[in-house]
Amino acid sequence: MEIVYFCNMKQIKKYSSAHPARPRKYKVVFMLNEDEHKAVERYLVKYRITNKSRWYRETIISHILKNLEEDYPTLFNENEMRR
Repeated sequence: MEIVYFCNMKQIKKYSSAHPARPRKYKVVFMLNEDEHKAVERYLVKYRITNKSRWYRETIISHILKNLEEDYPTLFNENEMRR
């Protein structure tokens, strides 16, 4: 949940902490090469992202959910729907 405050004409975003009933207990580790790391760091600086962990989580989960939604089974296949 995102809460937005305005203080001296500056927008401050505060995020609520993780839900205590669903603690994060699984660790995921992956490696990046130098070019990938530079690209990620450049993106984080450009869009002023300070919480890398949240950004990685949100980016990965949103990609997964989008793909699952696109692959959702339908009654008809794509060719039958285009007729």
